[in-house]
Amino acid sequence: MNRDSILAAIDVGSAKVCTLVAEITPDDDLRILGVGITPSEGVKRGMVDNIQEATDAIVSSVEKAERSSGSRIISAQVSLGGNHIASLNNRGVATMPGRQRPIMQDDINRALEGAQAVNIPTNREVVHIIPRFFVVDGQEHVSDPVGMFGQRLDVESHLVTGSLTAIQNLTQCVEGAGVQVDSLVLAPLAAAEAVLEDEEKRQGVVVADIGGGTTDIAVFVEGSAFHTSVLPVGGFHLTHDLVAGLRAPFSAVEEAKLEYGSALPSRVDPEEMVEMEAFGGQRQKAVSRRRISEILQARVEEVLEMVYMDVKRAGFDEMIAAGLVLTGGTASLPGLDELAEQVLRMPVRIGMPRGIHGLADSLNGPAYATSVGLLHWDISHNGHNGHKPRHFKAPNIELGGVWENMRKWLKALIPQ
Repeated sequence: MNRDSILAAIDVGSAKVCTLVAEITPDDDLRILGVGITPSEGVKRGMVDNIQEATDAIVSSVEKAERSSGSRIISAQVSLGGNHIASLNNRGVATMPGRQRPIMQDDINRALEGAQAVNIPTNREVVHIIPRFFVVDGQEHVSDPVGMFGQRLDVESHLVTGSLTAIQNLTQCVEGAGVQVDSLVLAPLAAAEAVLEDEEKRQGVVVADIGGGTTDIAVFVEGSAFHTSVLPVGGFHLTHDLVAGLRAPFSAVEEAKLEYGSALPSRVDPEEMVEMEAFGGQRQKAVSRRRISEILQARVEEVLEMVYMDVKRAGFDEMIAAGLVLTGGTASLPGLDELAEQVLRMPVRIGMPRGIHGLADSLNGPAYATSVGLLHWDISHNGHNGHKPRHFKAPNIELGGVWENMRKWLKALIPQ
């Protein structure tokens, strides 16, 4: 097995930790070699709130993926979420020295450095700097200026920033599990890699990754990311509404949500009853399945309206001809796409991971869009397998001491 063709990804979410090991096929698809999925611990609303619990959950997920793949995970792409994420668009400029040579990659890097020169608080870190398009001597929307001649190069870029402490805590947990962080990737950008079509990106589309604790949003216009954000609502809020409305334990209503839930009460038989555990002396009670759906519908409509208002505040509500693509575990709720079309009056579909083979059956759902997307991101942005890497900046964070580095060095020497 060619070690250079092996990729790894760790999606650390509020509901689950998913570790994937894959190799690149000759057709540039991904063959999934190992999958490790464990319930998430120590993570709330996309951020680590208990280092030890989060590290243990990541260790368990990584060990499962290593066992199923027969390959040791040295480093991985890691998802980043949480409502500490913020984004902005900025322009950078670079002038060309003389007229005798064409624009080179170094010139693009200088322009991107200029775009990154924005005032952000000292407790925040630039996670991504993504070029949207270039301008060469006034010529707009140049996709790749390398090789062109010009005196001035402008780059319109999208910057994503995050809390330095939140980034450090996540990195510490992953590295505490014995895995080096290759780069942190914002969850909705990763999900977009796995589910979006190029035509959707060109015509304008919104990706909404509705996870357990947060809803992550990315807006693509003219083929590039124009807006990203994180809303502090997710699937757990649906479950908490059921706990309050049905007066039943969290685990019982979560199970009922997954088995009997629907976003469209009109599609549910009003006479159908569901037996479930409950609070009080009886410990069991019958609940109308339609009642479950009515509670879910109310919260889902609120989440969808929050997504739309976020996109509208950013000024892109009139530019998304391709509509909305829903991913994340909550996107599996029956009737969600149809309800979203009714509420938002735009095209809506459920985003399923594409371009994967091997152990792909276990990843055949919107809940794994981010996990698979991390692997696609690694290929397209970091130059694996001869692909041309796109411009990308990972946070420069140094954690751990001499002993930690020695442990990783020894791990790398252990034969597969």
